[in-house]
Amino acid sequence: MNWYLKVLKQYTDFKGRARRKEYWMFVLINSIISFSLKFIMYGSLVSTETSLIETIYSIAVFLPYLAVGVRRMHDAGKSGWFLLIPFYNLYLACTDSENGENKWGSNPKGLGNSNEIDFIGNE
Repeated sequence: MNWYLKVLKQYTDFKGRARRKEYWMFVLINSIISFSLKFIMYGSLVSTETSLIETIYSIAVFLPYLAVGVRRMHDAGKSGWFLLIPFYNLYLACTDSENGENKWGSNPKGLGNSNEIDFIGNE
């Protein structure tokens, strides 16, 4: 649940990088909530109010979903515009992070980042 809340807190952050785990945990929890709302909607007698709640939820998470998708593309070393290419974006969402720093920031896993402190005394 922490990954889901982390994405919601960074709902307008289109800069930086997002790990695969951050992206896919958000997708998983978002899907569970959406399917739960659909299940409640079809199981209840008053479907218009629940349908309204489902629509409000979908609108509310659209921007965070877009932002984490763009950050995920950045982590794979590509521009956020690659999110618009249907099957290639799925491939990029599943690939591992680009090692080290790229133009969108340092690796969120910490792998390959250049830390000057590591080079002290190795000259």
